[in-house]
Amino acid sequence: MNTGLEDVVAAHTVLSDVDGKLGRLIVRGVSLDTLVDTARYEDVLALLFDGFFALPDDLPAALGEARRAVFAHVAFADPELLALPPVDGMRALLARLDDGDDLSTALRLVAAPAVFIPALLRRQQGFEPIAPDPAKSHAADILSMLHGKAPTAQQATALDRYLVTVADHGLNASTFAARVVASTKAGLTSSALAALSALKGPLHGGAPGPVLDMLDAAATPAQAPAWVAAELDRGERLMGFGHRVYRVRDPRADALKAAVRLLADSGAIDPARLALAEALERTALAQLKAKKPDRPLDTNVEFYTALLLEALGFPREAFTGVFAMGRIGGWIAHAREQAKTGRLIRPMSVYVGPRPQEAA
Repeated sequence: MNTGLEDVVAAHTVLSDVDGKLGRLIVRGVSLDTLVDTARYEDVLALLFDGFFALPDDLPAALGEARRAVFAHVAFADPELLALPPVDGMRALLARLDDGDDLSTALRLVAAPAVFIPALLRRQQGFEPIAPDPAKSHAADILSMLHGKAPTAQQATALDRYLVTVADHGLNASTFAARVVASTKAGLTSSALAALSALKGPLHGGAPGPVLDMLDAAATPAQAPAWVAAELDRGERLMGFGHRVYRVRDPRADALKAAVRLLADSGAIDPARLALAEALERTALAQLKAKKPDRPLDTNVEFYTALLLEALGFPREAFTGVFAMGRIGGWIAHAREQAKTGRLIRPMSVYVGPRPQEAA
């Protein structure tokens, strides 16, 4: 019985196509390879929202104003909320937003993770939150709000490429959750909250952080082969390798590896850390192929996500929240598509429990 809904078509979408056999991701007719080289996150947002909202002439400016508007909610981060993991604190603040279905709601939802995660991290570290600057690009403003200073061009570009890379990815668990809620005609905020709750699970958006734990444990390039062999002998999973859909290399891994290289060339990544990651990747791929030749276990998006976000100064406990900064654009587009063109999602189940005793 297919309990994970593999190969079950649950939606027809114009938004993205994930080709697991060819290792290809297409967003509204444009390949990821092209998008990461030519588009900022605001451009991808316009691509995703086209036809679902009446877009303004200057979408980046409208998104900047949305960041300024949602910043007011940071004041409601009380000590109990600040004691939560960043993604949970962000979810609580997100729930304060109006549950509408218009462009204003959509842009505020896109702005919310970008504003709330840096503000919560600063408050947890004892610093005052920094108000957004609507004139900056989305990626540059995120880093400015996090660090209290303007990022370098390479840092802003690297984060932009990350946000573009993760903006949409077919009918993954969080996107499906968003579509299920949207199919009931609930608002966009309800759909985004459902998606965020799915994203935080360790089998979905909660996975990049443990990649750094793995690098810490491997310690050095020379020790990496023995460490990988010991993990595989114990039956442990190597984080950052293998994917539910891709039968070949995850194309997002290549896009993010290029972004990591951009940071490395600018001196923003410790060369020793990068050398360790590359050595661990090589030995992991070789040992996985030898030990599990029938299973396609290649590098996935999580591996280089971890290196990139670490280099940009995000603590690993915030990685899921940063993932949401990019993916929320896709969630909202899918929610609108479902509400406008789909039906109430109501699959069937097969009862396998006990039957009532019939009277004799």
